[in-house]
Amino acid sequence: MSPFRHIRLFTAIKTPYLENGKFDLKCFDDLVIKQIEGGTQGLIIGGTTGEGHLMSWDEHIMLIAHCVNRFSDKLRIIGNTGSNNTKEALKATEQGFNVGMHGSLQVNPYYGKTSNDGLMAHFEKVLDLGPAIIYNVPSRTNQDIPVAVIEELAKNKNLVGIKECAGNDRIGFYEKKGIACWSGNDDQAHDARHQFNAHGVISVTSNVFPKTMRHLMDKPDPVLNQSLQPFIQWLFCEPNPIGINTLLAMMGRVRPVFRLPYVPLRKNRQLEVKEILQNLKLDEIIGEIKIMEEKEFSII
Repeated sequence: MSPFRHIRLFTAIKTPYLENGKFDLKCFDDLVIKQIEGGTQGLIIGGTTGEGHLMSWDEHIMLIAHCVNRFSDKLRIIGNTGSNNTKEALKATEQGFNVGMHGSLQVNPYYGKTSNDGLMAHFEKVLDLGPAIIYNVPSRTNQDIPVAVIEELAKNKNLVGIKECAGNDRIGFYEKKGIACWSGNDDQAHDARHQFNAHGVISVTSNVFPKTMRHLMDKPDPVLNQSLQPFIQWLFCEPNPIGINTLLAMMGRVRPVFRLPYVPLRKNRQLEVKEILQNLKLDEIIGEIKIMEEKEFSII
């Protein structure tokens, strides 16, 4: 746990694409460098934001390996190698550790839901391979991981902690038990950190504002936190990562390429975020925000 306990800000990093659908690794590196400059301490590779669910496992492991080779001396690298198929999760996690990731992110089995005993068996198997953060996101898996399951898994030395999306009361309960938590909800993360003792956040917002999110994890700043809420609400106006993908393209930070089933936000939504950002007074420079026509996007 010690290499992870100090981390206040993980970024669930965006995966950028070339027009041919392959990864844009130069752009990826540029995004990561901005994260380092902004104070991000760790990355989630191929998470929901990074569209790991749209990758082949070969692509997934390659991206983890690339990130390890370029940035493991500066950041903690967490590979999202979880799956609802235990056999696949084990194979991907083993490969991730073989290429040098520091830890894995493990979601509870979605769609093919299992019993509490099944959850225990699944997580114990993947925890045997090395350090892991368990990801509890009931809105996507339709199954909350029960507290009793987490309390039992906490006895395993390889449990780093929980990415918890079930609210700050849950985070506060776990932290009192000595179970590390990172908020999975950007809108709640400031209060999670400073009122409920969360270790930090695994953030989507930090793809755009790493310095701001790091500040909100390091020091209580309710005024700044409140000012950021309209932007965060916009970011999740459609299922993640549609908002962040559209905005990064509007900012010129990534090529405007989407992998289906994701498609960009329409012009009315783009106009909304441009106005929000114009009214948001931050010391992070974001550059020009371009309203994009539908024909400017590539959908693959």
